Amino acid sequence: MEHEQSYLFVSPNGNGKHGNSLGSAYEHPLPEKEEDLDLRWLLSVLRRRIPVIFGVTIAVTSAVGWWTFHQEPRYEAKFQLLVEPVATPNQLNQLSEVPGIGNSSFQNSSLDYETQIEVLRSPEVLEPFIKQLALKYPEVTYDSLIAENKLTIRRLNGTKILEVYYQDTDPQKIQFLLFELAKIYLRYSFQERQRDLSQGIKFVENQLPELQQRVDKLAEQLQNFRQQYALLEPEAQAKQLSERVQTLQQQQLDTRVQLNNTLTLYSKLQEQLGLQPNQAITATYLSEAPRYQQLLNQLQKVEISLALESARFLDGSPAIEALQEQRQNLLPLLRQEAQKVLGGNLSESVINSDSLTSPSDLRLELTQQFVDATNRIRVLEVQQSALAQAASLLNQQVGKMPFIARKYDDLQRELKVATDSLNRFLAARETLQIDAAQKTLPWKLLSKPKVPEVPIFPNPVKNLILGTAAGLFLGLGAALLTEKLDNVFRSPEELKQSTRLPLLGVIPFDKALKQSQPKTELETIEFTNGKLSSNKATTPANGRKYQWYFASPFLEAFRSLHTNIRFLGSDTPINSLVVTSPGPSDGKSTVAMHLAEAAAAMEQRVLLVDADLRRPQVHRLLGLPNTQGLSNVIATGLKLKDAIQRVPSSNNLYVLTAGQPSPDPTRLLYSKRMQLLMEQLQSVFDLVIYDTPPSLGFADSKILAPYTNGVVLVVRLNKTDRHLLRQTTDELKSSRVTLLGVIANSFKNQNYSSYNYNYYRSYYDQESEVQKAKRLLQKRL
Repeated sequence: MEHEQSYLFVSPNGNGKHGNSLGSAYEHPLPEKEEDLDLRWLLSVLRRRIPVIFGVTIAVTSAVGWWTFHQEPRYEAKFQLLVEPVATPNQLNQLSEVPGIGNSSFQNSSLDYETQIEVLRSPEVLEPFIKQLALKYPEVTYDSLIAENKLTIRRLNGTKILEVYYQDTDPQKIQFLLFELAKIYLRYSFQERQRDLSQGIKFVENQLPELQQRVDKLAEQLQNFRQQYALLEPEAQAKQLSERVQTLQQQQLDTRVQLNNTLTLYSKLQEQLGLQPNQAITATYLSEAPRYQQLLNQLQKVEISLALESARFLDGSPAIEALQEQRQNLLPLLRQEAQKVLGGNLSESVINSDSLTSPSDLRLELTQQFVDATNRIRVLEVQQSALAQAASLLNQQVGKMPFIARKYDDLQRELKVATDSLNRFLAARETLQIDAAQKTLPWKLLSKPKVPEVPIFPNPVKNLILGTAAGLFLGLGAALLTEKLDNVFRSPEELKQSTRLPLLGVIPFDKALKQSQPKTELETIEFTNGKLSSNKATTPANGRKYQWYFASPFLEAFRSLHTNIRFLGSDTPINSLVVTSPGPSDGKSTVAMHLAEAAAAMEQRVLLVDADLRRPQVHRLLGLPNTQGLSNVIATGLKLKDAIQRVPSSNNLYVLTAGQPSPDPTRLLYSKRMQLLMEQLQSVFDLVIYDTPPSLGFADSKILAPYTNGVVLVVRLNKTDRHLLRQTTDELKSSRVTLLGVIANSFKNQNYSSYNYNYYRSYYDQESEVQKAKRLLQKRL
């Protein structure tokens, strides 16, 4: 109880609570699979696998070269055949051409070259050739020509030329065989031509009677059609009908206008006169009768007198009665005279009409115009009816013209086609007969076969080039396959890409630095009495002195590592971390020790805790005793001040060794006393580094990590298995432990671009820098 009360209850993040001070900002997702190859990784693989690439390339090239120079040389020769005329088309093909549809010069070749080549390779054509060669070359058979691909026939680049190739080991045999084969093919072409011409002539003669009969039949149909419709030229007749239709339409329009004008005049005259047409006609007749007009004038005078006397006398006066009696006497006379003039057309309405009783000259003129308008209307109506009938008949004729014209064109076109076909067949028969009488060869031999001088197989230069290229590709494939089968990391970038975690540092590998701890030194070079000397221990009293600062890349790598870790906690300082590795011998204890030294050199109070209670290494690396340590503090209650040791070479570096071995280290690290101890240490020191056993297979690092700022994984290049690393990161991820990053340990490539250790080597190489300084001083003096 006394020892437990001495612990301080302070959380790792300084806020009194257990947890991770960095939060999720440094929790990087682990990839399910590696990314595709990038250029930098590929270049690094090629540099590492150069022996494999060159070995495979040399082996493949050597094998190809050996095979090439042990092959029997083969030769090849050829001849060319022009199998179609260059400009003149085949006469048989002209039979199927229709003028006006297409130009034969633009049509494709009429010869089916694929079929023709197979015919030339067929046994029917080659058997006579093989029989001719049997006496001189009995080994030549149909199978040796075709099955072994010695005889090859192909079309030359879409032209009308066939090229015939033959391969063999005997150049003289090749020339002889090709020469004989050319004669066979020319003879075959002549026979085929004669056969085609005979068949063509027979075909033409069979078709001519039918074509002649068709032409005669179509000519008779065209003649009957013209007689039926009285046609000379349908186009001219259609033009005439069109002109007649236009003229008739104009007449109908004029008649309609005149009728409308006459009707308008008729309405106005009827309104002015107040007469009907028959009344107007009657008035006209009576106005031309003298006797009637005389009686009408007397009647008018009596009526005037009667009107005057009526103003003077009463109705019963003698004067009035005398005038009325006179009027009554004149009326029968007037009716009798009208009866004489009008005959049976007389009516009471006409006699009693006012227009007839007082016909003035103007009224008589208007009446005459009214009668004329009436007659004009009747005439125009009759004319309009006649024009309508004529238009109807004409429209019927116009409606039939498209059918007549189409039928005429069809008959004329069929007759023209039939006539052209007949003429073409007649011309083709004449041409075929002329061609059949000729003895010229249809195919032409363009190039004669020659004796080949250069073998086509093998081709040493081509084979060696292809073998080298194939060797390079196979070498690259072997290199990539070897790289894929390699389960260890070869470069820091590969490690970073695989884990997707921050690469905190790259620790170089150096045997000299591995054997002894690197130092930082200040060397003084003095110039006294014209001589140069170097002294690292003392400084001369006189003379000029030149000083250089020398530091190892190993030490600078840990300083850079410490700086990177500090930058991770820019908001919340990192004051504790766990250093572990996937497996043993990855150098985690060495990294933890040098990291603590680098942090102490930066004026931080650093405590290095050896939490590996199974196989402690820190005390051996620092040369410290391990009689009592962490296990004693937890198990026996030993005070911290009695267990913590100070490193003699550093004022700020303290070490808490593992202590005596424990039968159950996991129980000790998981105890409440250990948690309280960690809280107390983090409150006292600026940085506490816990060196734990390998994470894979042991729970020690996962137990301590939640009470620190995170875990740093040490991966040894060229050793740590990538599958173990993946399994380790997966377990840490499932435990919700913060992974601060990874450290690439034992890096041997001094040309790594991201960590230019050539710079350190050239900058801190003591011997070379001293010699260079001496040379410069000698030149100046």
